[in-house]
Amino acid sequence: MSYGYQGRVIRCNLSSRTWQVMEIPEDEVRSYLLGSGLAAKILHEGLDPVPIRDPLAPESPLLFLAGLLTGTFVPGACKASVVGRSPLTGIWNEATVGGFWGAELKSTGFDGLIVAGRAPEPVYLYLRPQGLEIRPASHIWQLDCFQAADALRQETDRTARIGAIGPAGVNQSRMASIIFDDRHSRAAGRGGMGALMASKNLKAVVVRGDQGPAIAHPDLLRRSIREHLESIKLTAKNLSAYGTAGSVPLVESRGDLPIKNWLSGSWEEGAKKTNGQVIAARMLKAHRTCFACPIRCGKEIELREGEYAGLDGHGPEYETTAGFGALCLNDHLESILAANELCNRYGLDTISTSSAIAFAIEAKERGILPRFSAQDPDLRWGNHRAIVATIHLIAHRKGLGDLLADGVRAAAERIGGSAHQFAIHTKGLEIAYHDPRAFTCMAVNYATANRGGCHLEALSYFLGYGLPLPDLGYEKPLDPHTMEGKAKLCVDLQNYMALYNPLGMCKFIFRAGVGPRLLAEWVNFVMDWNLSMEDLMAIGERLFNLKRLFNVRLGIRRQDDTLPSRLLTHDRGTGGAAGSLPNLERMLQEYYELRGWDEQGIPKRERLDALALASLDVRCQTR
Repeated sequence: MSYGYQGRVIRCNLSSRTWQVMEIPEDEVRSYLLGSGLAAKILHEGLDPVPIRDPLAPESPLLFLAGLLTGTFVPGACKASVVGRSPLTGIWNEATVGGFWGAELKSTGFDGLIVAGRAPEPVYLYLRPQGLEIRPASHIWQLDCFQAADALRQETDRTARIGAIGPAGVNQSRMASIIFDDRHSRAAGRGGMGALMASKNLKAVVVRGDQGPAIAHPDLLRRSIREHLESIKLTAKNLSAYGTAGSVPLVESRGDLPIKNWLSGSWEEGAKKTNGQVIAARMLKAHRTCFACPIRCGKEIELREGEYAGLDGHGPEYETTAGFGALCLNDHLESILAANELCNRYGLDTISTSSAIAFAIEAKERGILPRFSAQDPDLRWGNHRAIVATIHLIAHRKGLGDLLADGVRAAAERIGGSAHQFAIHTKGLEIAYHDPRAFTCMAVNYATANRGGCHLEALSYFLGYGLPLPDLGYEKPLDPHTMEGKAKLCVDLQNYMALYNPLGMCKFIFRAGVGPRLLAEWVNFVMDWNLSMEDLMAIGERLFNLKRLFNVRLGIRRQDDTLPSRLLTHDRGTGGAAGSLPNLERMLQEYYELRGWDEQGIPKRERLDALALASLDVRCQTR
């Protein structure tokens, strides 16, 4: 029997405190894979004809699913997906997490959990090969993510893996995250899944297994991995040495760094002070890897001096460093580490949180930020103490923090007036920190990404930096500022990236040079299938379109496929992308044609027929 011949997922209803095992036939696994692929089918089929308005309603499901390859020794096969309707945006959301939790989940013999209902009192879930336990959690409900994990490990198993929410989730911040592996802090960060989890009175999910997943052809898989391992390590050597934050100087030089809430084009001196190279030289304690990953891009840091002394844990990633650094004109590196630590303890998405703080700084500068008390932080560009103080307020929804806790779209609506002009989001999700004026491909990427302003749904800027993808015909570096071919690039990369979360693969394996041909080979060795590269890419296209259909049923149309005007019309005048502005409408029209979508951005019937999705095409006009 091949690995994955029949998936096993637990359905849990917290209202009735019951659970049952749902078996997933192999033909369904072949069509949707696992992870967020299977989740898309489950959520789509379970969506009411007139969808509930509030994603935090008890009947709104929350799914924790490992990928198809998660837990095997395929390089980077560590990921799990947390999926549901986003409390922040109201539409599709998948927040992925690396580390070791996903592999531990697979070692229980189950592929995931579907959680519905709302427990009358706080609970946590404890999943083992014997099944699921629903245990009381009132005694840990108010603890931060690290404290809760420490307490749960004492109650369950010292080697268990834990995903928990902190005060931000408990206080229903709609940008709350779920933190896994506690102080090593792997986050299901984006879209507010911590708030959805808290709405169910669910504090944590604890997993402890004892069995590795079966692999159909382990010797062939080992041989293939050995052939490519050194190339992967060599291609990813800078990630290994400095982590993702090591890219800050390069990103700044290309005009790709978000500076002063996306207003400025240059910040060379600041980038020199706030990057992974400086962290490695001054604060690095250890390199850290995720399950089955040769890259080890995680960095453990220790800060012994200064006003933020005492930090000891996971170092900031690129997005965190850029957000609490360049976006806020803050070149105080130690405060960026402190901001990262606080977000991990409280359970806050670092992208949305830093974006909300930059928005607030600009609102204050314009004179339109409401005043809540005499103790309001003195928000100014570069005031690191005020930035850190605001994180505390957001997590506890106090004063200014209550205004910002639901993201920039909600904050702009509450302030009114001109605030929407500098609330940088797409479909309600704060835009990740790669600038579409530096890489025009990112304009159509952000505009059409299913969860909103997400870079991970295509990662097309990788090719702008010179990464080749010969399997799909991209062998030479692309001109980052032209519009030609960018719509097709976005389609191709979205279809390819749509495979990674369902397979449980880290996307840095793509950055390390792995293309769909090799990925199909690894899938076949694990599953005893016979997929071609083209077959695998067709699955990716199916999954991307299925998520679009889900959003269509929630009212998403072409008018939602857009970017803030600042990113389309404001020439920053300096930096590596000076003079570059993306023509989104031109690229979007071409993109729709390539996708087989109509003028409103709805997949056409013939395209759905070709993707074996016609039976799932239920078009809801309500919003």
